[in-house]
Amino acid sequence: MPLPSRYLPEIPDPHALSLNPPPRKAGQAGVLLVNLGTPDAPTPRAIRRYLQEFLSDPRVVELPAWLWQPVLRLFVLARRPSALAPRYREIWLPEGSPLLVWSQAQADGLQSRLQAQGLQVQVALGMRYGTPSLAQAVDRLRSEGCDRILLLPLYPQYAASTTATAVDKTAAHLARLRDQPAFRTLRHYPEDPAYIGPLADQWRRYWQEHGRPQRLLLSFHGLLRRSVLAGDGYHRDCQRTAAALREALGESDDFIQVAFQSRFGADRWLEPATETVLRSWPGQGVTSVDVACPGFLADCLETLEEIQMQCRDAFLSSGGQQFRYLPCLNDDPAWLDGLAALAHRHLAGWV
Repeated sequence: MPLPSRYLPEIPDPHALSLNPPPRKAGQAGVLLVNLGTPDAPTPRAIRRYLQEFLSDPRVVELPAWLWQPVLRLFVLARRPSALAPRYREIWLPEGSPLLVWSQAQADGLQSRLQAQGLQVQVALGMRYGTPSLAQAVDRLRSEGCDRILLLPLYPQYAASTTATAVDKTAAHLARLRDQPAFRTLRHYPEDPAYIGPLADQWRRYWQEHGRPQRLLLSFHGLLRRSVLAGDGYHRDCQRTAAALREALGESDDFIQVAFQSRFGADRWLEPATETVLRSWPGQGVTSVDVACPGFLADCLETLEEIQMQCRDAFLSSGGQQFRYLPCLNDDPAWLDGLAALAHRHLAGWV
């Protein structure tokens, strides 16, 4: 027995729909520039909110939620934000978080360079944790008419806890869209000349003006050793970057060495540890060092406070005489040119 017509849903006339489609901007390509993220303010409350999102990511802490979440909530979030707040206040800029300020400068520099080349490309900055979120950045690009999006991570070296989780988060947002844009990802660029060249040139200019140190230490962010043993390519990428920089500068393995910073917890991390290396060098006769963090493209807490302050104190208190931190690429014009070259190359066929 058929249902009465009052119970049947109204079906729109397909011909009427096709006659008046909603207006939309002409399709163009977009670049989603991705960085890790930062608290919104140097306060315990803002830091707690940021850490809760960051440390709840299973790509970052690979423990079962039932085991990790009580530890995170009862111990880490109860104590860590208050301890970090003074450190963030020390490096905070008038415009805001250094990571956000420099990342936005890179997004703006990339946008202006692509426009100068006559390319119809929109650029939006998105943070994996905090604001502006990846979802907000994707929605902004779509509102500008972008039906093709290139995810360009500000992580030259690939890691599951950085690049992969950004791809995961972006894909999860795209999965909720009916009208999805085409989507590409630049996986990594650890030895690309567009990235290596500006770094080497920046350091070469600095040494010409201020003199060379006895050694240059490249400090990369740490990663759990078991992550590498499980197949993460991060350690290999860091070594590829170091080798490319030695070649670009014409320097030896002895002059340019590699270490890993920012470890916490009891698990074994990649070695050697940055602070351990710096404490040991004065006893070996190395009293003049420069430290750079090529895995970071924008200065942040890990570079401005951990390296420039904590590691400097460790080196000098161990007998070192000269410690210099070489800033990240930030808004260096040569790097912004390189960033535009990277984007243009991976937009091939779209623009």
